[in-house]
Amino acid sequence: MSLTHHDSNARMSQIAIHGGTVYLAGQVPSDASADMRGQTEQVLGRIDDLLERAGTSRAYLVSAQIWVSDMAEFDDMNAAWDAWVTPGRPPVRAAVEAQLAKPEWKVEIMVVAALPEE
Repeated sequence: MSLTHHDSNARMSQIAIHGGTVYLAGQVPSDASADMRGQTEQVLGRIDDLLERAGTSRAYLVSAQIWVSDMAEFDDMNAAWDAWVTPGRPPVRAAVEAQLAKPEWKVEIMVVAALPEE
């Protein structure tokens, strides 16, 4: 099976594809001035873009890991998530509170998706 990396630098890749599985690096918001829902929407949009470039979509999500900086804002993150996730096809998911790499970030999300069968 082949292994390919995309959007790589010396430290990491944004996308890795192995066999029929796409792995994304943790995604963070580009505009940290937004509230939790806004930051989550930005992250989900970035995930959509990366999945499309890898040849798949959110309809093929297998799993998601979500880190939020404050569980008091968990419902706001979930509001954006629930509006985004493909109905009837939610991935397995874990969500925890964590100190993120930059204090202004409220959310980071990492997903794994399958490639559609041809």
